[in-house]
Amino acid sequence: MDRRAWCLKACGLLLGTHCLPATAAAADGWSEVTLPAAQQFDLHSSEGLAYRIYLSAPAAPPPPDGYPVFYVLDGNAAFPVAAFLARILAGRRDVSGHPPALVVGIGYPGATDFDVPARRRDYTPGTSQPGAEAGRADAFLDFIEGRVKPLVASRRPVDARRQALFGHSFGGLFVLHVLLTRPAAFSTYVASSPSIWWDGQRVLEGMPRLLAAETSPSPRVQISVGALEDDPPKGTLPPETRALLATRRMIPPARDLAARLRALPGWEGRVTYHELAGEDHGPVWLPAMTRGLQFFLDSP
Repeated sequence: MDRRAWCLKACGLLLGTHCLPATAAAADGWSEVTLPAAQQFDLHSSEGLAYRIYLSAPAAPPPPDGYPVFYVLDGNAAFPVAAFLARILAGRRDVSGHPPALVVGIGYPGATDFDVPARRRDYTPGTSQPGAEAGRADAFLDFIEGRVKPLVASRRPVDARRQALFGHSFGGLFVLHVLLTRPAAFSTYVASSPSIWWDGQRVLEGMPRLLAAETSPSPRVQISVGALEDDPPKGTLPPETRALLATRRMIPPARDLAARLRALPGWEGRVTYHELAGEDHGPVWLPAMTRGLQFFLDSP
């Protein structure tokens, strides 16, 4: 079974037999569902912004140095998938050699899968666009470092040297911003379809900070895009929308950045790049996450 088919099967299982009743059945026999081995906690930043933190812990005891931690952005949508994948991998650890891992989702209160205004606000670097409700990436990273990571460490023993960050689209942009400006924050960075085009590719201005950083060993990086992302959209979009999308190229900037990182001294073998065949921007985060979690757990 190829990776795409396996991922789709995993999502089907996640939404079906692997969910457990959360409440008593209603009169017609239906009830709500919840994820096994998962918890959530609402947390506020110092500015009063509200976030929902999700945590999934394996049944297996922690390794001697604590659990590796896989952080996922857009937690409302991405956490259930990541938690399921981690449970499957933990169940095969005798075969794969992978340690059991914690999964932490960072999302927002409410039932929306993707909170578009909030992710634009939190995932984008400082912007040159006047009045834009965006550009709080540094403050959001401070929140993760100062509030979320200590909260997780208070709940389970964690390995501070093995922590990964996954994000897609604007989330992938945030992953790259952290990599380029504070590379020691995580040991592994998984950027799915990063929106490098944002604000004139402003994120790449962080490259000098990465070059000046003394991070040893260098972090490991996976950058991926869907092979169809730059194809003309097939829907009935207005001409002006099509013209705008044509300026937001995804594949060349991602490919070029991966090549630049690979060329850095000490980064040999630490950067992977994937153009995922048959995938466009919407669903490509599913196979990107599957590969990214395994990439993370393959690291020593």
